[in-house]
Amino acid sequence: MKIAEESLALHERLKGKLSVTGKYKLNYDNLSLLYTPGVSAPCLKIAEKKETVYDYTWKWNSVAVISDGSRVLGLGNIGPLASMPLLEGKALIFRRFGGLDAIPLPIASLSIDESINVIKSVQYSFGGINLEDISTPRCYEILDRLTEELDIPIWHDDQQGTATIIAAALINAAKITGRDLRNINIVLFGSGAANTAVYRLLRVAGLSGKQFRVFNSKGVLGTHRKELLEIPVLRKICEESNPEGENVSFEECLKNADALIALSKPGPGVITQAHVRLMKKSPVVFACANPVPEIEPGLAIEAGAAVVATGTSLYPNQANNALVFPGMYRGGLDVRTSAFTWGMCFDVANEIATIAEEKGLRPDYIVPKIDEPNLHFRVAKAAAKSAIKEGVARLSISDEKLEKVISDNLDND
Repeated sequence: MKIAEESLALHERLKGKLSVTGKYKLNYDNLSLLYTPGVSAPCLKIAEKKETVYDYTWKWNSVAVISDGSRVLGLGNIGPLASMPLLEGKALIFRRFGGLDAIPLPIASLSIDESINVIKSVQYSFGGINLEDISTPRCYEILDRLTEELDIPIWHDDQQGTATIIAAALINAAKITGRDLRNINIVLFGSGAANTAVYRLLRVAGLSGKQFRVFNSKGVLGTHRKELLEIPVLRKICEESNPEGENVSFEECLKNADALIALSKPGPGVITQAHVRLMKKSPVVFACANPVPEIEPGLAIEAGAAVVATGTSLYPNQANNALVFPGMYRGGLDVRTSAFTWGMCFDVANEIATIAEEKGLRPDYIVPKIDEPNLHFRVAKAAAKSAIKEGVARLSISDEKLEKVISDNLDND
């Protein structure tokens, strides 16, 4: 059977990938402790001091996984109901690799203000919120405003998650090909949530805007693209990467490119062998569209690519955000971070790159696999320490205690 058929059969048999179980067996004798009248005691404690909600409820360990279904994988605007299988799968990954309780919450596709208000209204039950598959340009403002307005961490996996793992993969791809990140030229193919976040994160990492050329379906981004200048994130990219507004072609830019990072639309054939052959010697090619990469990795290698990564587990070098978000949330929630900063993302990217390097870098191994020992523990520790360093952690814990807290909370069954 094909993967799609097998997956459909499994989902139909399971009728949902999640269930809710209690931590304590309820019976007549303890009902008065777990419910009324005894439960009034923690209720009053929380009313008196709000921070104790983390001590008396599941808020300390829970995440809402929220999507309006407006951009699901490479499937487009298929709606909130159709996003449920993906959100459930995400919740499974949170539990398996982060020891976190994650709840799928599809919402209607609303205006930016309405979406923000709906998400803000559910904040009280959760220690963090994971935004998923929300269309551009709405997702930029939703993420930035929620980060500013809420005191729990907000994460848009298509932005921060993807950018973090791409940065980790690029760090190691540069090492394998003998390149210096500060000097390489990068073409970003696609200017949606993922690649704009890749740009933002690599700028935080110290790369110059002039090292990039960014393309969408209408051509290169730059100050000549007046329709994009109304969107703050895209305006910044236009002004920093192409301030002269040069209307250069994709093919022309590839001639000077060390790396091509494609996060656009599913292939095959979106990127061709002819495109790869235009690039500098031994280029880096990341073709990360899902479910099918823009170019099949074997074809990219045949055309001269030295290192190829995709977003799918069907090929080596899966640059998938599932390597990032379980540990990021585990570490962030364990120090009660109020935000996930871009600095945290880059610190975690460096840690992921180091994990792979310690095992031994190869062209077909630049990032760890999702089930490698200690991956999520080390990501969690890096995230927690970075949150403390960045000044967004409410708890400052010694390294020794932090390691114990993370180990105790991770679910490694």
